[in-house]
Amino acid sequence: MTQTFDFIVVGAGMVGAAIANGLADQGHNIALIDQGRPPEFDDQGDPDIRVSALSVGSEHYLRDLGVWHQMLAMRATPYRRLSVWEARDHPVSQWLPGQPPRTTFSAADLKTDHLGHIVENQVTQGALWQRAEQQDTITLFAGSGVEGLTEQDDTAWVTLQDGRVISGRLVIGADGAGSRVRQLAGIGVTRDQYGQQAMVASVRYRGAPRDITWQAFHSSGPRAFLPLHDAGPGHAGESWASLVWYDDPATHAELKALPDADFLARVQTAFPDDLPPLTAVAARASFPIARQHAHCYYQGRTVLVGDAAHTINPLAGQGVNLGFQDARCLQTLLDEARRNGQDPASPSLLARYEEQRRPANRRMMLAMDVFYHLFSNQLTPLWAARNLGLGLAQTLPFGRNRVARYAMGLDDHLPAPVEALLRRAPALGRLTGL
Repeated sequence: MTQTFDFIVVGAGMVGAAIANGLADQGHNIALIDQGRPPEFDDQGDPDIRVSALSVGSEHYLRDLGVWHQMLAMRATPYRRLSVWEARDHPVSQWLPGQPPRTTFSAADLKTDHLGHIVENQVTQGALWQRAEQQDTITLFAGSGVEGLTEQDDTAWVTLQDGRVISGRLVIGADGAGSRVRQLAGIGVTRDQYGQQAMVASVRYRGAPRDITWQAFHSSGPRAFLPLHDAGPGHAGESWASLVWYDDPATHAELKALPDADFLARVQTAFPDDLPPLTAVAARASFPIARQHAHCYYQGRTVLVGDAAHTINPLAGQGVNLGFQDARCLQTLLDEARRNGQDPASPSLLARYEEQRRPANRRMMLAMDVFYHLFSNQLTPLWAARNLGLGLAQTLPFGRNRVARYAMGLDDHLPAPVEALLRRAPALGRLTGL
């Protein structure tokens, strides 16, 4: 017997579970499908190797969904400063006195308590799943993926891998970069693979939790520090952090093969002096990075959100924040459609969603790509230009703070000079089709 819903959300990751809860809060009847099971949280266990830098804008959204307080009760680490600089590995830099120029964003300068929170993905997803299980208008279909998708007139049917069939007026694909929903809907993507990979490691260090996250750009790629929580009574005086190391696949294969002690010694030497003394590593993994953008965000009675629609270079950790912005935008439009008696799959409504979200997502994709290519290039004129730019950014607080507010999800547009850079940067020639 076919079960019928208003909306079918495929993918109960952070973005999918968020939009399912948001729509349910407005009284819509939701089917939430995921191949996995509800994530388990152990407050005494090691941190999840997957973490996200949640912006203040994402915090506001999660607070509206009723899960932010629960996330804070589990584990979430605020950061109040964000610093960016270029490491001294260019030949010319060896002859220059002093420290390389830095740009530091500060919550104090913005007259706010924090810039964002570093949160384990299992914390965010777990809180959203628990909220979904409490919602009378959400039916969870866990442990089964999607096998088929068909449409006729005003209805879409989704066939699960276990043979069950459910129907709804709109299917929301939130099932990640390899989206099965996107494939079934016949929506293509433009994909560009970077030559580098990103290695992530969960480490313990001596000292209290820090209030700063930083990123140093090396010729082989950036290396970043993301603070996490206190390590607990079993490790007095220690805290957890997540480290990110961009490099080529061969280097990462070598690093993953090292014993823990040798790995920590290698990291301590390779990272900037800002890195506190490391004491242990709990997990390490590397993954390829790619930029991907769907050719369109909707087709028929299917619409895409989050990584199903776009993936971004994780330089600034903006991927999930963009996904939450997608979810909030689509949720608002679907609520408006119901009030107006409009079909939720109306092409005019879904076109409005794409018109609002594609430029914003592309803007952030372009910004990350410009940073990637600009700082990966060792030509001396470019090296001099970017160091001058970092120095100037630090001395121009108004522009710096405008960029910070955009990254925090509080402003819709970057400062005009930055927008102009994105329009004129040579890297844009490589981005045709985004």
